[in-house]
Amino acid sequence: MTALTAFFDTAKLSDYCERTVRLVPGLKDMHKMAALLLSERATEDADILVLGAGGGLELRAFAEMRPKWRFLGVDPSRPMLDMAKQVLGPLASRVSFVEGVVENARLGPFDGATCLLTLHFLSEPDRLRTLRELHKRLKPGAPLVVAHHSFPEGAGDKDKWLARYGAFAAASGVHSPENALAVMKERLPVLSPKRDAALLREAGFDDVELFYAGLTFKGWVGYRA
Repeated sequence: MTALTAFFDTAKLSDYCERTVRLVPGLKDMHKMAALLLSERATEDADILVLGAGGGLELRAFAEMRPKWRFLGVDPSRPMLDMAKQVLGPLASRVSFVEGVVENARLGPFDGATCLLTLHFLSEPDRLRTLRELHKRLKPGAPLVVAHHSFPEGAGDKDKWLARYGAFAAASGVHSPENALAVMKERLPVLSPKRDAALLREAGFDDVELFYAGLTFKGWVGYRA
């Protein structure tokens, strides 16, 4: 069993959107910032690749902010894609959905891409492969925006940062966050911020910059070389 198992179980997804908003510091503003970073280089009628699109929260935020953008939303979980369609409502007409992983997405090239709250589920080799596949699907100079769990790997750092995240979850009204913290500690292959930024560069992205930090979460923007 992996940390991804719950995303394929419809019974466990009933409160996904509400819970995610509570668990990710400044999630709505992070979505807004991601759209603004994409907009710096994407045209008014841009074609945007959204990897890990299940749930639909970032798709809805992007679609509402940019009424002429069109999207390819990719996610391996059919229940999560179904949820995204419900969350989007009429906005779903501007999204093409693909059940699968990044290799199942068309080559594009796209004007920009995002991968939010997803890469922390992947091992380092799979993460680098995924970033390279995203790079392959972008136009030269196009932005990639990523955000996920990332914190220092030194002695005691993991426990310290997970304790802080647990305290935030409890203060946000999430009951019994200890179970989620245990899963994170045992099953999530979290990397340090330094290593995460290095992987983006190894995958071919230039001008990698940190744009978001919320306790255990970090977010970067980089550009296809």
